[in-house]
Amino acid sequence: MQSFDTDRERAAHDLARRMFFKLEKRGDRFFLCRKTGGFTPQDNLTIEAVEQLLELWKLEGPHGG
Repeated sequence: MQSFDTDRERAAHDLARRMFFKLEKRGDRFFLCRKTGGFTPQDNLTIEAVEQLLELWKLEGPHGG
């Protein structure tokens, strides 16, 4: 099981999991991909970028809004 160090990282991981995303911590950066289609994997993301992508996806969904 992967360790997320801060509350912010844990919250992003929980949101990603609920929305069928896979979030991995790689050093001080993150990898994000959707477990089902419709999202190009993103790598080398900051926690801020992860939060923005997840919030946008949450608002727009797989259909783009």
